[in-house]
Amino acid sequence: MQRPQKRSLTLKGHRTSVSLEDAFWDAFRDIAHKKGRAINDLAAEIDSIRGTDCGLASAIRLYVLKHSKPQ
Repeated sequence: MQRPQKRSLTLKGHRTSVSLEDAFWDAFRDIAHKKGRAINDLAAEIDSIRGTDCGLASAIRLYVLKHSKPQ
């Protein structure tokens, strides 16, 4: 098992960081690439819909899991 690594993002002009494991970060980058989106834009979209009960890193992990399931 690997510890999460801090990753820097810019959301709506503000710098922030999330702690994600390499596997989740790599999958998140792949999803953004396949959608033709910048990773910061996709993170901002997730941030805007996640609500206050879920942290951004957790919301990204859930997003990756949702998109990794066969349709």
